[in-house]
Amino acid sequence: MEVRDNGNQSTVTWVILMGFGDLQQFQFLLFVLFLAVYIVTLLGNLILIVLVVTDQHLHTPMYFFLGNLSSLEICYSSTIVPRLLNTLVADDKTVSLSSCLVQFFFFAFLLGAESHLLSVMSYDRYVAICKPLHYATFMSTTICIRLSTISWINGFIASIVLQFLIMPLTFCGPNEIDHYVCDNGPLIKLSCSDTSQVELATCILAFIFTIPPLSLTLASYAYIITTILKIPSSTGRKKAFSTCSSHLIVVSSYYLSVMIVYMLPKTEDVRRIYKIMSLLYTVLPPLVNPFIYSLRNQEVKEALFRKLMIFKTVQPGPVKIWRSSQK
Repeated sequence: MEVRDNGNQSTVTWVILMGFGDLQQFQFLLFVLFLAVYIVTLLGNLILIVLVVTDQHLHTPMYFFLGNLSSLEICYSSTIVPRLLNTLVADDKTVSLSSCLVQFFFFAFLLGAESHLLSVMSYDRYVAICKPLHYATFMSTTICIRLSTISWINGFIASIVLQFLIMPLTFCGPNEIDHYVCDNGPLIKLSCSDTSQVELATCILAFIFTIPPLSLTLASYAYIITTILKIPSSTGRKKAFSTCSSHLIVVSSYYLSVMIVYMLPKTEDVRRIYKIMSLLYTVLPPLVNPFIYSLRNQEVKEALFRKLMIFKTVQPGPVKIWRSSQK
């Protein structure tokens, strides 16, 4: 490990990313598991993006945001999982401090963007169900692009602010990060500088990027549920709720896991399960989101079926050729 002498202190320029080093006997099994998760995550989200882009029936605001979410999930997973896989198989688990800060930048950027994008998607469902006559006006193409862009920009700004506060810190050890990702908390522990400003900014940004989006989401679904309950027919209620149930599942699991990890007191018992709980919002959502939105969404299933049928019709038929040769 490279260490630079800085007066009476040694400045760490390389750190050890421990990952799941405390589970030595399961390293290969975990590698295979997370590699499979990563491959399925990429394929599932890529398929959703292709369907949204190429199928005319999915050129609506809801699927525009879903395509954005899938793109974000691919970036998010690619920021975390490759480094995690490396910690599971590499003998040398050291990474440069600059690489760690770069990973944290993209991790915070994408985490903040996803939080706002999920709230935008809940607003879209609110307008679709509660204000259907104004849907085309409230969710025009221009407005959708602006809402999506704002979500990405907000995440970028939050990450830039944290990066700006962390960069001047002096990191002098300990040089081990007991995590599989360079997150804010483990990074701050490496610093021997005054971290009060960073910790305060982290609390403020965590509040801004959790409470307001969550409040908007809860308010949207409160109106949605109230509106659905007023629908006279059970078939109508079921159809209305099916359009937003997938998103509700995704939002609930996401915010619950984030709040557990970042807002609960950092007691010794919580620290023991910190890495496991972090999987609930880093690795799990990019994996399950495509399946939740596809398996619970009739339009996506129909779009996938149409693409499979087109693919089947353009493929040569080996059985047909074999039969003709027999004649």
